[in-house]
Amino acid sequence: MPKIDNAIIMAAGFGTRMRPLTYKTPKPLVKVGGKPMIELVIDALHENEINDISVVVGYLAAQFDYLPQKFPGVQLINNPYYDHYNNISSLYVARDQLHNTVILDGDQLIMNPTILGRDFTHSGYVGSQINSWSDEWIMHVDEHNVVTSCDRNGNDHGWRLYSLSKWTVADSSKLKQYLVQEFEDRQNRDIYWDDVVMFEHFADFTLTMIPINPGDIIEVDSIEQLATINQRLKGWLD
Repeated sequence: MPKIDNAIIMAAGFGTRMRPLTYKTPKPLVKVGGKPMIELVIDALHENEINDISVVVGYLAAQFDYLPQKFPGVQLINNPYYDHYNNISSLYVARDQLHNTVILDGDQLIMNPTILGRDFTHSGYVGSQINSWSDEWIMHVDEHNVVTSCDRNGNDHGWRLYSLSKWTVADSSKLKQYLVQEFEDRQNRDIYWDDVVMFEHFADFTLTMIPINPGDIIEVDSIEQLATINQRLKGWLD
């Protein structure tokens, strides 16, 4: 059984949905309960003994410079394309870090750190089951939780895809190859990196859906939501 060796945290984006707060602060450094979200992500990784962590930065990158000093094992990877292209560019610049790897965003709350457990069997994305309309990406699976298709524009049933995925060495090797193919050769740069495996080269991967509960991950998408979460989680970090 493979074990997660390292993590790649995506933290290069503008965080436009949380402006004006993110005009001066990168979204992953916005505080929840008095602590930057990305530090909470790193803490959750450390709880699972994942200490080799690459953080891909771009927007206001200098503000992340303290992380390697505060958290030994953290390295920063600069994405020079962050202001021109979609997040395929972030995984492209970090592609050499793909091994037995967990990939996740730096602007989310991991409420249940056990979902980052190092033991896993197949590459795939975490997902929570839905029974009403969601405009998120929705995975459909067979009886073995193998992903059979994904709806980019939402659905009212299936499994909501979260930006937390685990990759075996073998699939990481293919993913690296396809990142280069899409980004360099085809110059297909306005897509999410997840498009590479879910749509552009879906047939070349056998992805699983790793079930989680809806509250295991909280994605913070607005200032109003941030205020609500801060109130709800008051004392959570005490």
